[in-house]
Amino acid sequence: MFRTNGTDNDACGMVWPGQADSRAKAKLMLVIISDLHLTDGSSSETTSPGALDIFARQLPGLAEAASWRTGGEYRPIDRIDLVLLGDTLDVIRSEQWSASACIRPWGNVESPEFFEQISRITGDILDNNETSLALLRGLADGGAIRIPPALRVGRPAPEGDLQSVPVRVFSMVGNHDWFFHLSGPALDTLRREVVRRMGLCNRYDEPFPHDITENDELLRTMRRHKIMARHGDLYDPLNFDGDRNTASLGDVIVIELINRFIAEIERQFADDLPAATRLGLREIDNIRPTLLVPVWIDGLLERSCANPSLRKRVKTLWDRLVEEFLAIDFVRQRDTWSPLDTVDGLRQALTFSRRLPVGWAGAVLAWLNKIRGSASDSYLSHAVAEQDFRNRRAKHIVYGHTHVAESVPLDASYAEGFVLNQVYFNAGTFRRVHRQTQLAAGEHEFIACDLMNYLVFYQGDERKGRPYETWSGTLGYNPAEVPVHRIDPGRKSHAQGQSVSAPNLHQRGPHFTVGATPAGSSDRHRI
Repeated sequence: MFRTNGTDNDACGMVWPGQADSRAKAKLMLVIISDLHLTDGSSSETTSPGALDIFARQLPGLAEAASWRTGGEYRPIDRIDLVLLGDTLDVIRSEQWSASACIRPWGNVESPEFFEQISRITGDILDNNETSLALLRGLADGGAIRIPPALRVGRPAPEGDLQSVPVRVFSMVGNHDWFFHLSGPALDTLRREVVRRMGLCNRYDEPFPHDITENDELLRTMRRHKIMARHGDLYDPLNFDGDRNTASLGDVIVIELINRFIAEIERQFADDLPAATRLGLREIDNIRPTLLVPVWIDGLLERSCANPSLRKRVKTLWDRLVEEFLAIDFVRQRDTWSPLDTVDGLRQALTFSRRLPVGWAGAVLAWLNKIRGSASDSYLSHAVAEQDFRNRRAKHIVYGHTHVAESVPLDASYAEGFVLNQVYFNAGTFRRVHRQTQLAAGEHEFIACDLMNYLVFYQGDERKGRPYETWSGTLGYNPAEVPVHRIDPGRKSHAQGQSVSAPNLHQRGPHFTVGATPAGSSDRHRI
C-alpha cells in the first residue's frame, strides 16, 4: 500500500485550524543535506550506506543537545525537519541512457518512452540504495530519534523510557533529479513511489520544489529559521538553462561524454590498459569540477600507462567523443558567432588537441568561474545578491551543488540594541570527490576522499542559544589498489638544494602569545 503523505497532515506536520498558536511555540531543529547523488550503480559508485548510518546515529545526540535551553533548562525539542537540498536521486548518471539514442532528457519529456526510461532508472536507484533509504524511512516513521524526557525541575530524566522526536523529510530538486519537478499524472505515480521509499513529507501529487516558495510547508519551515535555501544550480549556466523543467548542457556532458567514455574504455581497451589505469578511469565520475576530467585523464595516463601508443589512443577516443558531443543539435543550438561563448569554451576546455601548453587546468577553472559570475569556485557573490539577504529577511543563505562545504560571514547589522549576523553556507556533499593538488598544478595530480557534510540550524533558545552548527567528515580514499609507476619525469624535489634539517622558521612563539616578558629578555619579537 502506498503511503501518500499528500493527505497525512499529522505525519507531515501540517497546521490545522486552531493549531497555529501551539505550532508557533514549537521548538524545532532544521537539518540540511545536499548532493547525496544516489545512483543505480551502472556508471558509478553510490553514496555508502555507512555514511548515512553515521549521520543517523549522530542525530539523537544533536537532538538532545538542542533540548538544552539558554537558561540551562532541559526541555526536549518538538521536531526535526530534514531537508534534502537537491541531487539526491541521480537519474542522469546511468548507463541505461545508452540503451536507446532516441530517448534523452533534452528530447520529448512528455513521451511515454521518456517516462518509462526515468521510471526504470529511478526504480533501480531505489533498489540499489535500499539500505540507505531504509535509514531515511526509519527517521520519518518515528522512533529512530529518541532522547530523555524532561523532569519538572528542567533536567533530563536519569533513567526510564526515552521519548521519540518526530522527523519530517522534505526533498528539493537540483540538476540531476530535475525530472521530479515535472508535472502530470505519470510523474505523480513515480513521485508516489519515491515518497514511499524515502519516507518523504512531500506531496506526491505536486512537483518536488526547486525553489522554497513552491512548497508552502517548506517555505514556513525556512521562514521559521530565517533561512533562504536553494540547490544552487541556478547560478551554473552549464547545469541550468533558464527552466528547471528542461535539460542543460551538463546533462549532455554526463550522458554523451562521461558515461560513453567509461563504456568505450571497457569495450575497446579492457585487455590492453594496465589495471591501475582502468581503475583510475572508472573514477572520472568523481572528478570535481567535471571539466577537469581530461586533466585527470592526462595525469593518470602519464603515471600508470607506460605505452605511448595506448596513451595516445585513449586521448584520441576522448577527443572523438568530445566532437560528437559538440555536434549534438541541443549543443549546437547554444553555439553562437561569438568566439567567447559557452560552447567554444567547452571545446577549449575538454579537447586534448586544443589544450594549452601550460596552465591548462588553471585556464579551465578561470573560465568556469567566469561564466558562473564568480572570481572563485565559491557562490559567495550570488549569496550576497539574494533578495532575502539584502532585505535582511534571512539570517542564513544556504546552497549546495558545488560539493564544497563553506561557512562565510556576510554581514552584521546593528539596530536598536539588536544584531543580525548573516552567514552564507554551502552544504557540501555526501559522496567521493577527487580534487586537484595545489603545489604543482601542472603535474595534473589529484587526491580523493569521501565527504560527509551537513548543516544544523536552531530557531530560538535551543542548543543553549546557538544559532547553527556545521558538520564535515572526510574519509581518505586510495582508489588504486595496485602499484602505480610514474612514467613522466615528474617535478624535482620540493626541497631541492636544502639541507636535511629544517630551516630556522620557528624561532619565536606564535603571534598570539601574551604575557609579561621575562626580566632581562628582549621584547623585540613580540607582535
